[in-house]
Amino acid sequence: MPETPTLTRAELAERLNREIGLSRAESAELVEQVLDAIADALVAGQNVKLSSFGSFLLRAKGQRIGRNPKTGVVVPIEPRVTLSFRPSQILRQKINGGA
Repeated sequence: MPETPTLTRAELAERLNREIGLSRAESAELVEQVLDAIADALVAGQNVKLSSFGSFLLRAKGQRIGRNPKTGVVVPIEPRVTLSFRPSQILRQKINGGA
């Protein structure tokens, strides 16, 4: 299966530069500020909802018992917080070829 192209920070900044006319430095700084704001909110324990795009959701998982599949040894899995992304219905429709 061929590798799927990946959109990078630099490419986002380049699109801002081309489509909005911001300088390269301003574009790169704007991308960093937006990503930092999202990351800061998540680190502070807040979910992030971007209308018409999707939500970044934090979920606390409690301690549980796991098993090493190779050895069968039982080990405790420490409590942790996981991050997931849930796309909006609009984004899902776009991805699946809808309007």
